[in-house]
Amino acid sequence: MGVSESSIHPERHRIFLPKCYSNILFLPFRRTHTVSLSEAIKQYISTKYDQHPDMFTQDLEAIDKLRSTAAHAQDAHPSNIPKLQTYAAQIVYIGGKFPIDIGVDFSWYPALGYNTNRPISQNNIRFELANIIYNLAALYSQLAMASNRSTSDGLRTAANNFCLGAGVLSYLRTDTIPEMRAPPPDDMDTMTLESIEKLLLAQAQECFWQKAVKDGLKDASISKLAARVSDLYSEAGDFGIGSDAISSEWIHHMTAKHHHFAAAAQYRAACDCLEKRKYGEEVARLRDSLLCVNEALKEQRYINKAVLADLNGLKNRVTEDLKRAEKDNDMIYLIPVPPKSELKTLDRANMVSAKVPKEISESNSMLGDNRPLGRPLFSKLVPYSVHLAASIYEERRDRLINNTIINELEGLTNKIHEVLNSLNLPGSLQALEKPLGLPPGLIAHAEEIRQHDGLNRLHCSVEDTKKLKKSDQAIYHEGCEILRTEAAEDDAVRRKYGTDRWNRLTAEAAAPKLYAQIGEIDGYFKAAVNSDNIVKTKLRENERNIQLLSGPDRDLENFVPSGRKPMINTVVDREAGKLRGCLNELSRLESRRRRKVEALKMKAKQDEINPDLQRETTRLEQEYPMQSIEAVQFEDLFDKRLQMYNVDKEMVQDEQREQQDAIKRIQEANAAFVTARKGDQSTKQREQALQSLENSFFKYKEIISNLDVGRKFYNDLAKIVSRFRDDCRTFAYQRKAEASQLENDIATAMSSMNLQTNSLQQQRHAESQNPQYGANVHAGEPLAAPTPTRAVGPTTGMWTPEVGIRFGGAPAAPAGSRPTAGPPQDGRWDAAKGLKFG
Repeated sequence: MGVSESSIHPERHRIFLPKCYSNILFLPFRRTHTVSLSEAIKQYISTKYDQHPDMFTQDLEAIDKLRSTAAHAQDAHPSNIPKLQTYAAQIVYIGGKFPIDIGVDFSWYPALGYNTNRPISQNNIRFELANIIYNLAALYSQLAMASNRSTSDGLRTAANNFCLGAGVLSYLRTDTIPEMRAPPPDDMDTMTLESIEKLLLAQAQECFWQKAVKDGLKDASISKLAARVSDLYSEAGDFGIGSDAISSEWIHHMTAKHHHFAAAAQYRAACDCLEKRKYGEEVARLRDSLLCVNEALKEQRYINKAVLADLNGLKNRVTEDLKRAEKDNDMIYLIPVPPKSELKTLDRANMVSAKVPKEISESNSMLGDNRPLGRPLFSKLVPYSVHLAASIYEERRDRLINNTIINELEGLTNKIHEVLNSLNLPGSLQALEKPLGLPPGLIAHAEEIRQHDGLNRLHCSVEDTKKLKKSDQAIYHEGCEILRTEAAEDDAVRRKYGTDRWNRLTAEAAAPKLYAQIGEIDGYFKAAVNSDNIVKTKLRENERNIQLLSGPDRDLENFVPSGRKPMINTVVDREAGKLRGCLNELSRLESRRRRKVEALKMKAKQDEINPDLQRETTRLEQEYPMQSIEAVQFEDLFDKRLQMYNVDKEMVQDEQREQQDAIKRIQEANAAFVTARKGDQSTKQREQALQSLENSFFKYKEIISNLDVGRKFYNDLAKIVSRFRDDCRTFAYQRKAEASQLENDIATAMSSMNLQTNSLQQQRHAESQNPQYGANVHAGEPLAAPTPTRAVGPTTGMWTPEVGIRFGGAPAAPAGSRPTAGPPQDGRWDAAKGLKFG
């Protein structure tokens, strides 16, 4: 086709030449200001993580260096590609460890549009990522433009870079921008990115078309390539019209190129028709090609010289070939020329697609030691959500162990003591075996209480629990008072301005969850009051015996009466031995159960979930980059991990079955023992005293356990009420700021109304001073009815008596009319003018 069609002028495409000499476009870079990302990260680690920021000194220095390097990568050189890719990959990686609003205002200047000198700032780490990815697309487009497109290799390189640039823009549009959680800048909205993406693909397809022309491919193939170029430029222009950032110069360029390549496609199709001796179709396609060129030339006022020169060259070639084709067909072939509507639509050959580099789409998989994008920064930083997940797991594990296993075992043990108490054991057996002095079991119980400071320990625990409760109630009431004060202030202002002006929601409607906590926390306190009263009752009922057990043995000996030497025959001795065996069996069962509980607690203490959480976090960060890790994502891990305690839950069932058998045996043995001693009252009082002390000992241990549970309850409740108070403070502060702004708006509106009122009053005052504009100016004058008149027809050449005789001059003016301008008329007859009637 020649130079005019193919437009292969490589010297025009060097990036350092003025833009007016280029027939393709490139994407400019976005510029930024220097900011310290490391300082914000350091501050966030200090406040939100359990790790010290000094552990990450090298990473903090590295992230600032990477940003500086990426921000200054503003030259069209291949070495800048990894600089942008590496920084973008690190931003994606740390996006899962830090919040989107990390505390840095990233300022970037738009690359397109009409406000390129006005920076846009956002406290948004994904806005930073979007700008870096945008600049990577710009770099690919500029590398394509800088390629030597006079060679086949240069054209392939340019096309590849254009496709990579389009792929990066596609990723920016579909993956990065939706994650910003904020409106994008004008030059990053959907229409703009779609337009630029199609533009880069059009220019990539144009490179394949140029290569086909250069390599001398068949006209039919070149026509298919050109038709696809035209389509892509058309799509780019359509999206550009809907964008506020794409300039009219670019839209005119896209429109001209669309028509240019439509013309080039039809021209090559005409050449193919000539080769196939379809002379009529050749003429039709040449005519359509010329129409397309003329459509493109309508943009000549707005396009640069390179594009205009290409169009003019193509027009000259098409015009010459059309003259030749029409002459040959009219004089030689005489084949009818089909109308355009009957021409077959040209086929398309698409050679391009948006290619996203793996360094962008799979950046996390390319981070690591000895990997292309380097080691991930802050990899040893455990996200706060992972700490939270560990706490949730520990709470769930402890709840499973305590409620499902330990509490069940303690309930079984309490069941043993209830049965023994109902059977008056071991008091009745101890009184028989040792009628004088203190039984060894009782002495052991008393020694245990003395070692733990018995009664004094109970009283101190009760006082500590009261203090915790009082502190929790004070914090809770402080939060409630904050809400009451805020609601009262809101009601006062609402009464002041009225509900029409003060139309914001009431506090309870604005924060229903916060107000719901008032009832929830109050319910906790009421439930705790019942539990506290039960513990107090237990202590009051057993305080005397506990005091005895914590005192010297002399007091116990005085409390326990000595019995007479009982009559022990063979039957009693045999049944007492059986009963003692059953009691020892229960004692061994109880001791073994305590060891199991201790082993279970040790097992829970050694249950370290953090390594598994770290591995799962790494997997989630790789699969879901830029997505914050949430504790709920570890639920499957929790369920799998807690299965290790299934064997302990089964152990509880075994303990229950074994205990039922042991209790049944001791009940039978006790029944036989009581029957054997029937009628023997020699140790009755001693039995009662020993049994009373035995029961009080177990009540002492039960009260200790209850007080520990109560102390833990109030410590946990302290976290809840503190968070409730803090939420109340935050809510009240926000409401106060909102109320201040609303009052300012109302004051402004009322001030504006006052100005309008004053202006209206001034206008009325002026009307009253000027009667011309008064409302009663004509009030005293009756309105006259219109007088009917006869319409007078036009004067004709016939004389009528009503007109009279007039001699010369102008016709008489109607009555009451003003004299016409001109020289005065004296009314005398002029003989030279003759006699005129009418």
